[in-house]
Amino acid sequence: MERRFLTRYAWLSIAAALATIVLKGAAYLLTGSVGLLSDALESLVNLAGATLALTMLNLAAAPPDEEHAYGHSKAEYFSSGVEGALILLAAVSIAAFAIERLLNPQPLELIGLGLAVSVVATLINLFVARALLRVAARHNSITLEADAQHLMTDVWTSVGVLAAVGLVALTSWQILDPIIALLVAANITWAGFRITRKSALGLLDTALPPEELARLKEKLARYETQGIQFHALRTRQSGARRFVSMHVLVPGEWTVQKGHRLLEKIEAEIRAALENVTVLTHLESLQDKASFEDQTLDRERE
Repeated sequence: MERRFLTRYAWLSIAAALATIVLKGAAYLLTGSVGLLSDALESLVNLAGATLALTMLNLAAAPPDEEHAYGHSKAEYFSSGVEGALILLAAVSIAAFAIERLLNPQPLELIGLGLAVSVVATLINLFVARALLRVAARHNSITLEADAQHLMTDVWTSVGVLAAVGLVALTSWQILDPIIALLVAANITWAGFRITRKSALGLLDTALPPEELARLKEKLARYETQGIQFHALRTRQSGARRFVSMHVLVPGEWTVQKGHRLLEKIEAEIRAALENVTVLTHLESLQDKASFEDQTLDRERE
């Protein structure tokens, strides 16, 4: 399945990051708010993540070659994993700025204008994040999902920062600004952890999600009522690509042609139930005891 078109959404994310860096940087310079500075720093991470996403989406869309016979779809996990790490780095930087300001409070300036500029930046992130989430869900792209989740984190933290700056304007409690910045850092840390964990699970060849496994087993159950057996069922996901392998046990007296036709039918039904899936089946005889000795990943040497 051609996926290079997804790079246009990475370009959209890059454009949004550049716009919000300028807007949030201006809001910080106008107000002197460390909370708004934390927002601007996170937008720098957004830009780095979006740039990496563009590179990895291009690589993931490359066709299989002699060295990568299964394609390059796992490249998306590297993008989301690195973005998760960048988010964690941004959280540390934000916390450092916030602690310094907590120890040395400073009055905020031009709050109204600063808030207005930051609101525009937040709306840009919200629009782009929602667009990326829709595309990521439709095309099963963990790269775009990580980018979108990062932008949504930016949106929610921006809301928190805007609320803090507004409260400072109303109450003159300068301490609220660095406190909210610390909460922003904590929220970003959690988002970075979730993204990094999901990327690690993908690199570890995690099985398909429960709902997809249920669909797969539902297809196989109909054949089991006809005396066909299955074992050594294994699944994994690599980016947007799914892999399913299994042994199919049929009566020993069947011809090769009849068994082959059954496998073709089963594979076709699985491809209809799961998008972008590669299916590998192995035909075995129900009457041969050796058929039941190779269910583990590594068969013992005889």
